[in-house]
Amino acid sequence: VQLQAFGGGLVQPGGSLRLSCVVSGSIFSINAVGWYRQAPGKQRELVAAIISSGGSTNYTDSVKGRFSIARDNAKNTVYLQMNSLKPEDTAVYYCNAKGRSTDWSIYDRWGQGTQVTVSS
Repeated sequence: VQLQAFGGGLVQPGGSLRLSCVVSGSIFSINAVGWYRQAPGKQRELVAAIISSGGSTNYTDSVKGRFSIARDNAKNTVYLQMNSLKPEDTAVYYCNAKGRSTDWSIYDRWGQGTQVTVSS
Protein backbone atom coordinates (compact mmCIF):
# COMPACT_ATOMS: atom_id res chain seq x y z
CA VAL A 1 0.00 0.00 0.00
CA GLN A 2 1.38 3.40 -0.97
CA LEU A 3 0.28 6.95 -0.34
CA GLN A 4 0.90 9.94 -2.55
CA ALA A 5 0.22 13.42 -1.25
CA PHE A 6 0.17 16.44 -3.50
CA GLY A 7 -1.38 19.86 -3.97
CA GLY A 8 0.83 22.07 -1.83
CA GLY A 9 2.29 25.33 -2.93
CA LEU A 10 2.77 29.00 -2.18
CA VAL A 11 -0.35 31.01 -1.43
CA GLN A 12 -1.07 34.44 -0.02
CA PRO A 13 -2.76 34.86 3.34
CA GLY A 14 -6.50 34.40 2.95
CA GLY A 15 -6.03 32.10 -0.02
CA SER A 16 -7.01 28.48 -0.53
CA LEU A 17 -5.38 25.20 -1.44
CA ARG A 18 -6.66 21.67 -1.81
CA LEU A 19 -4.42 18.78 -0.87
CA SER A 20 -5.00 15.27 -2.17
CA CYS A 21 -3.92 11.96 -0.71
CA VAL A 22 -4.17 8.98 -3.04
CA VAL A 23 -4.02 5.51 -1.53
CA SER A 24 -2.99 2.75 -3.91
CA GLY A 25 -1.83 -0.85 -3.92
CA SER A 26 -3.23 -4.00 -2.35
CA ILE A 27 -6.04 -2.30 -0.49
CA PHE A 28 -8.82 -4.26 1.14
CA SER A 29 -10.02 -1.37 3.25
CA ILE A 30 -9.09 2.18 4.21
CA ASN A 31 -10.35 2.64 7.75
CA ALA A 32 -9.03 6.08 8.58
CA VAL A 33 -7.03 8.83 6.93
CA GLY A 34 -5.43 11.75 8.68
CA TRP A 35 -3.69 14.88 7.53
CA TYR A 36 -0.78 15.98 9.68
CA ARG A 37 1.58 18.91 9.44
CA GLN A 38 5.01 19.73 10.71
CA ALA A 39 6.41 23.22 10.81
CA PRO A 40 10.15 23.87 11.24
CA GLY A 41 11.20 23.29 14.83
CA LYS A 42 7.81 21.92 15.83
CA GLN A 43 6.35 18.49 16.37
CA ARG A 44 4.11 16.88 13.82
CA GLU A 45 0.47 17.51 14.68
CA LEU A 46 -2.80 16.03 13.51
CA VAL A 47 -4.75 18.59 11.49
CA ALA A 48 -7.80 16.62 10.39
CA ALA A 49 -8.95 13.03 10.16
CA ILE A 50 -11.79 11.10 8.61
CA ILE A 51 -13.11 7.67 9.49
CA SER A 52 -14.25 5.74 6.44
CA SER A 53 -17.05 3.95 8.21
CA GLY A 54 -19.68 6.59 8.80
CA GLY A 55 -17.54 9.45 7.56
CA SER A 56 -17.00 11.10 10.92
CA THR A 57 -14.36 13.82 10.97
CA ASN A 58 -12.35 15.72 13.50
CA TYR A 59 -10.14 18.79 13.33
CA THR A 60 -7.58 20.48 15.47
CA ASP A 61 -8.99 23.67 16.98
CA SER A 62 -6.78 26.01 14.98
CA VAL A 63 -8.27 24.93 11.64
CA LYS A 64 -11.93 24.45 12.55
CA GLY A 65 -14.16 26.43 10.23
CA ARG A 66 -11.35 26.91 7.70
CA PHE A 67 -10.29 23.39 6.68
CA SER A 68 -12.48 20.56 5.48
CA ILE A 69 -11.57 16.90 4.99
CA ALA A 70 -13.49 14.73 2.57
CA ARG A 71 -13.09 11.38 0.85
CA ASP A 72 -13.85 9.91 -2.54
CA ASN A 73 -14.10 6.18 -1.94
CA ALA A 74 -14.25 5.37 -5.65
CA LYS A 75 -10.86 7.02 -6.14
CA ASN A 76 -9.31 5.96 -2.81
CA THR A 77 -8.54 9.63 -2.34
CA VAL A 78 -8.89 11.95 0.64
CA TYR A 79 -8.88 15.70 0.21
CA LEU A 80 -8.04 18.53 2.57
CA GLN A 81 -9.63 21.77 1.48
CA MET A 82 -7.85 24.65 3.17
CA ASN A 83 -9.46 28.08 3.10
CA SER A 84 -8.59 31.38 4.75
CA LEU A 85 -5.00 30.28 5.05
CA LYS A 86 -2.75 31.99 7.56
CA PRO A 87 1.03 32.24 7.76
CA GLU A 88 0.93 29.92 10.76
CA ASP A 89 -0.47 27.19 8.50
CA THR A 90 2.90 27.02 6.78
CA ALA A 91 4.27 23.51 7.16
CA VAL A 92 4.93 20.25 5.39
CA TYR A 93 1.65 18.38 5.23
CA TYR A 94 1.58 14.58 5.40
CA CYS A 95 -1.23 12.12 5.02
CA ASN A 96 -1.51 8.87 6.90
CA ALA A 97 -3.78 5.96 6.15
CA LYS A 98 -4.68 2.92 8.22
CA GLY A 99 -6.56 -0.11 7.06
CA ARG A 100 -6.21 -3.68 5.86
CA SER A 101 -4.39 -5.02 2.82
CA THR A 102 -5.79 -7.75 0.60
CA ASP A 103 -3.75 -10.31 2.56
CA TRP A 104 -5.63 -9.10 5.64
CA SER A 105 -2.54 -7.56 7.23
CA ILE A 106 -2.94 -4.16 8.86
CA TYR A 107 -1.17 -1.24 7.24
CA ASP A 108 -0.25 2.15 8.64
CA ARG A 109 1.36 4.23 5.90
CA TRP A 110 2.61 7.78 5.40
CA GLY A 111 2.74 9.83 2.26
CA GLN A 112 5.83 11.77 1.27
CA GLY A 113 4.68 15.21 2.40
CA THR A 114 3.78 18.32 0.48
CA GLN A 115 4.95 21.83 1.35
CA VAL A 116 2.39 24.52 2.07
CA THR A 117 3.72 28.05 2.38
CA VAL A 118 1.44 30.95 3.25
CA SER A 119 3.17 34.24 2.66
CA SER A 120 2.62 37.60 1.03
